Amino acid sequence: MASNSSRALRGSSAKIGLSTASVYPEGTAAAFELAAKLGYDGVEVMVWTDPISQDPYALLRLSQHYQVPILAIHAPCLIITQRVWSTDPWEKLQKAQFAAELLGAQTVVVHPPFRWQREYARNFEKGIEQMAGETDIRFAVENMFPLRVRGREVSAYQPTWDVAFDEVEYRDYTLDLSHSAVSQSDALAMLNAMGKRLTHLHMADGTGLQKDEHLVPGRGSQPCAETLETLAARGFDGHVVVEINTRRALDRAEREADLAEALAFCRLHLVASAVTE
Repeated sequence: MASNSSRALRGSSAKIGLSTASVYPEGTAAAFELAAKLGYDGVEVMVWTDPISQDPYALLRLSQHYQVPILAIHAPCLIITQRVWSTDPWEKLQKAQFAAELLGAQTVVVHPPFRWQREYARNFEKGIEQMAGETDIRFAVENMFPLRVRGREVSAYQPTWDVAFDEVEYRDYTLDLSHSAVSQSDALAMLNAMGKRLTHLHMADGTGLQKDEHLVPGRGSQPCAETLETLAARGFDGHVVVEINTRRALDRAEREADLAEALAFCRLHLVASAVTE
């Protein structure tokens, strides 16, 4: 007897955001403008040397002006932002939490500690857990990557760059596919290891070079489409944030085209195939 079953596509409820880092060397304000123009669901603010990114009230005005929600705050965890907001990493996270609560963001993205941040690293697990228990804000710890020096892997992070397979389990994770490319990790295995604690995704691509490429998804070797489809099948309701590198764009039009292509890729693949009778 012939089957009457068919396949239907079910869209994910996940919101697709634009990282303000994706418009560099343009500034934070440009990200809001482009997110509104292209139809992104919101933005993730990368807090860095741009003064606007450091000012929650300026961000609030931008969000209101462009009618673009702020989905996440990326705490200033980079080497170039060691003095942004404070030199104390806990104060940075407290300020990130304040900004997220003020702006209605659901997530603070945070990197694992650098090896030289010894006291911070010793208390990181307990400290993150304590902060997460005192707010509705999710502190989503992000996978990073090792450095390779003369054929040896050297981690700049403590206890490890590979938070997916660390013995420590955080409440929330960010999976970054450009970082998984640099570390030459199995991104789908990382996704499965993070499980339901994966609440935030940085969507980008990479080819496995020893540098953080942040390519438009589909232009590298990472399982970008499979990752989105797997999350959709799971009913993922977190955030998918496009975090690509457009600094080589010749002009605004080329940058805009790359951002539009990345958004279309996410919309196309953030669906789940379901069998219907």
